[in-house]
Amino acid sequence: MLNFHEVGVRGVMRWKRLCQCSKYHSGVGVFGHRPHNINDAELSQEVIKRRYENCRAQQLVDAYRTHGHLKATVDNVYYRNEDKNIKELQISRYGLSPEDHVDFGLLYGYNGNKPVKSLVEELDAIYCGPISYEFSYLETEAEREWFAQRIEGSSDTIDNDRRKEIVKELLESQAWDKFLGIKYATVKRYCGEGAESLLTFFSSLFKLTTSEGVEHVFLAMAHRGKLNALSGVLKCPPVKIFHKFSGKPEFPDEANAACDISTHLGASVDIVVNNKSVRFSLLNNPSHLEASNPVSMGKTRSRQLQLKEGDYSLDRSSRMGDKTLNVQIHGDAAFAGQGVNQETLMLSQVPHFHVGGSLHIVVNNQLGFTLPALRGRSCRYVTDLAKVISAPVIHVNGDYPELVEKATNIAFEYQRKFRKDVFIDYNCFRRHGHNELDDPTFTNPLLYKVIYGRKSIPDIYADKLVSDGVITEEDVRKINTEYTKYLQSQYEAVNSYNPEISYYQNQWSKMSAAPIAVEIWDTGVDLGVLKLVGHASVTTPADFNIHPNLTKHHVKNRLLKISDEKQIDWATAEALAFGSLLIEGRHVRISGQDVGRGTFSHRHVMLVDQETESIHIPLNHIHEDQKGFLEVANSILSEEAVLGFEYGMAFDNPDNLIIWEAQFGDFYNGAQIIVDTFIASGEAKWVRSNGLVMLLPHGYDGAASEHSSCRMERFLQQTDSLESAPDSEAVCLHVANPTTPAQYFHLLRRQVVRNYRKPLVVVAPKLLLRLAEAVSPLSDFTPRTHFHPVIGDYLADPLKVKRVILVSGKHYYELHKERVKGKVDDVAIIRLEALSPFPLQGLQKELEKYPNARKFIWSQEEHRNMGAWTFVKPRFENLLGRKLVYAGRKEAATPAVGKGKKKEKKDKEGGEDKKKAKKGAARVKKGKSKGRCQVDMLTEAAMDNVYYACHNVQELLQARGFHPPDAIKKKKKGKR
Repeated sequence: MLNFHEVGVRGVMRWKRLCQCSKYHSGVGVFGHRPHNINDAELSQEVIKRRYENCRAQQLVDAYRTHGHLKATVDNVYYRNEDKNIKELQISRYGLSPEDHVDFGLLYGYNGNKPVKSLVEELDAIYCGPISYEFSYLETEAEREWFAQRIEGSSDTIDNDRRKEIVKELLESQAWDKFLGIKYATVKRYCGEGAESLLTFFSSLFKLTTSEGVEHVFLAMAHRGKLNALSGVLKCPPVKIFHKFSGKPEFPDEANAACDISTHLGASVDIVVNNKSVRFSLLNNPSHLEASNPVSMGKTRSRQLQLKEGDYSLDRSSRMGDKTLNVQIHGDAAFAGQGVNQETLMLSQVPHFHVGGSLHIVVNNQLGFTLPALRGRSCRYVTDLAKVISAPVIHVNGDYPELVEKATNIAFEYQRKFRKDVFIDYNCFRRHGHNELDDPTFTNPLLYKVIYGRKSIPDIYADKLVSDGVITEEDVRKINTEYTKYLQSQYEAVNSYNPEISYYQNQWSKMSAAPIAVEIWDTGVDLGVLKLVGHASVTTPADFNIHPNLTKHHVKNRLLKISDEKQIDWATAEALAFGSLLIEGRHVRISGQDVGRGTFSHRHVMLVDQETESIHIPLNHIHEDQKGFLEVANSILSEEAVLGFEYGMAFDNPDNLIIWEAQFGDFYNGAQIIVDTFIASGEAKWVRSNGLVMLLPHGYDGAASEHSSCRMERFLQQTDSLESAPDSEAVCLHVANPTTPAQYFHLLRRQVVRNYRKPLVVVAPKLLLRLAEAVSPLSDFTPRTHFHPVIGDYLADPLKVKRVILVSGKHYYELHKERVKGKVDDVAIIRLEALSPFPLQGLQKELEKYPNARKFIWSQEEHRNMGAWTFVKPRFENLLGRKLVYAGRKEAATPAVGKGKKKEKKDKEGGEDKKKAKKGAARVKKGKSKGRCQVDMLTEAAMDNVYYACHNVQELLQARGFHPPDAIKKKKKGKR
């Protein structure tokens, strides 16, 4: 099979010519997306004629196909006594009587003429029993007819050997829960009691995937019954779970992991059926259970890239999902209630995000914690969200394991044929409350009266097989006895169990944990390569109609800058980083809203033909032997699902650069769950490294509250950076606020050059994208150059410097401008380019240059309760032994104001604060009397804020050992 790595750019161009569609808005053939035609097969004339001649009976058949699910008996704890008299299914509506003869050929797999009452009996059996279907809204006739034919024309018989396998799985699952209930009675296990036939779904899926050539299955699963699946079918040794229940770690001590609870465990195992193997990977999940769904999709997509299938292949017959499958197992209340599910479903058919269709099963135990189903949503079914993307739904009663297998078969076959999402609504119940320690009768007494009065699913099925003569009572006892004995042996091995190493394996085998050290990586690139990339980044085919403004400014300016080897701007630096990695054989993916052009119209890595709307990505045509390619994934208007997806892409493969860019920095807060539960803490909990890059545009430039701040303080708070000891590369989250294009270039390259991976948050610029001073010479990109965590002041005379101002980000340029304007020569400005890990060594080196400096000031454009101040202050003072004074805006509830004049006033106030700080308005008051506070540093600006905010200010301040500004000025200078 041809692939990008083998054919180079010439092959890519041939591949592009194969694409049928040339419109940008409907998809075009670029790396990572190949448009496909929708083949809606037409009905034969024979079928059309038959339906026309039997139009009234056909209306009845259609009514059952559409409304039969309303009469179905899929609820296995039915207690509401709802009316099942469905008006749409009454034969009188269609002018029919029970004795009328109709053509049975209206149903697939049937023939002959029979009475209407016989037709109704067949339709009731097919559509209104313990399994029912919703598919009449599918978008194409081909899908609707396929579904009807598959349901009506197939019997899905199961042989006795398979029935014995199923009953064994169910009985062992029940024995597992009983064993845990005895040994770990006080532990929350979220058991599978009431949902045991979910294991039938798994074992059926094993057989289906091995028979269809699927090699990798990626699962996201909520907690209900997860331990049953892990121990029962996913080959997780029970001793590992018992070890965890005993309060011991699931990883070796050398991993230094924080670990997680047992129901968040993941697994990766090879399942062999009929001598064929499939790799099943179950993701670790946080307690925000549905958040793992987009992560699983991203992981699936990454493996498809690695396998070069579908959108990444030149073979027209290759489809997304040929060798991969994404499976999402949802909780009922969470699926209906969590917005991430709608976001994730909306990705299902979007270019650069679709994975060939996901197979969903909703574990519908009809309660959300204590909330009844009817209060947990505003729709009939928990799966109604599936209709948003026209995905078919199969409702099945969990009391019938054989029908669960039938539902799995139909869902899998649909997904394989149409490569679209499909849902199974698995109706079951909870034997206990939300967990085993919860009493559900407080809030749902009638439901649990039914549950406590009924048999378990394994017992019902075992009784049926005994009645059918498939197994005996002795067989049932033997299964229970032998499995319980096995569990006891595993339980007794807990103290001798040593957790296995399950990390840095397979595609991660060349990676390791970040070192407890500070490292510098040479990330420079040969000058010739840089020039090659720079020119190629704005080169288009001769017949490509580029936008005239881009020709005049973007293209012309870049070529000039590359030729002059100076004044490299931000967008050019990024293109050089991308292109150099592509030449080295690494793929680069940038995702987010409007990333092709860039929110601020600066990037333009994706060019759109002004006449045909076809897309050209210049960086994918650098050289004919190019091995890596750029995927530009303009996303839907989503943060949580898209960021989770990109985390999954980076989770699967460390060799590619995966970037998510927020449209504006603070928009990331829509994805706060992904940041909290995956990005910041995933490695600590699960020993799963990740090299995802987050670009968060930030800057106070009059854009008001929701477009100014990326809330860097939140990321800094989430790091495990130390306040009283030096940091190393091992901190959980790297945060940088670069001020030059070269720094940004090295950050991106360093992210994949290193032999370890850490999530990187880049406080990205807005104003600096076009600021004349924010440029770099090309020499800063060449070999033996690297990222500088700290940039010193190369203009100040070290011996004259009395005050040192520390700053991070674009605020440096504002301060530098004022310094030059005021001809200040006794101030040095040091830039903290890296915030986490805290750049202690770089700061020490720079501060040593200024032996006469006595005042150290932190200045920022953010408000005092925001930005990096609260992060930098304790580390600077504890580790460097110097006091740090604040200069900037006072505390506020919102990052910025929405009035232009108010902003000007705020800027002026901030400027006055900085001026006063620069004058060194610091005072020391050593209080000796009882109740007085000691103040080491206090700016006059800060005193002003306190002074005018209090009614009885003098008395209040004096009581605390402070004095108002006037009093301070009159006092004699005290000793420092």
